[in-house]
Amino acid sequence: MKIAVYPGSFDPITNGHLDIIKRGAKAFDKVIVAVMVNIDKKGLFHYEERVDLIKKLIKGLENVTVESHSGLLIDLMRDKNATIILKGLRSVADFEYEMQMALINKKLDPKIDTVFMMTNTEYSYISSSAVKQIAKFGGSIEGLVPEEIIPDVISKIKSQ
Repeated sequence: MKIAVYPGSFDPITNGHLDIIKRGAKAFDKVIVAVMVNIDKKGLFHYEERVDLIKKLIKGLENVTVESHSGLLIDLMRDKNATIILKGLRSVADFEYEMQMALINKKLDPKIDTVFMMTNTEYSYISSSAVKQIAKFGGSIEGLVPEEIIPDVISKIKSQ
């Protein structure tokens, strides 16, 4: 069984993230979306809220699960018997950073491989940071994040 882990902050999850999840679900037997906890960052959404938002969006994807993890990704991989890290790439800049991370993870556990999936061009310009900034200044985030969570993002921005 090929188990892939798709790690990220997903703060908030974008249409690009969701596209990678759906395509990963077709490519692998099981995909675990890992909402990684970064203690050095204060996110818009608490990590458990991010898990709940993603769960809302993956209904119907029977081979996809979501959970949060604080600690090394490699530890989660070992715990879940996963051998593949799934990463979405938007640009060459993403590749440079993700290549370094893939090499570090390979050093930590040689049995782990990283698979890069190119983003759909329709989503190549979307980032969670851009979504937050647009929403904070009252711009429309329609088409950037799944419609089901637009009210959640707007409400969270307004409550800050």
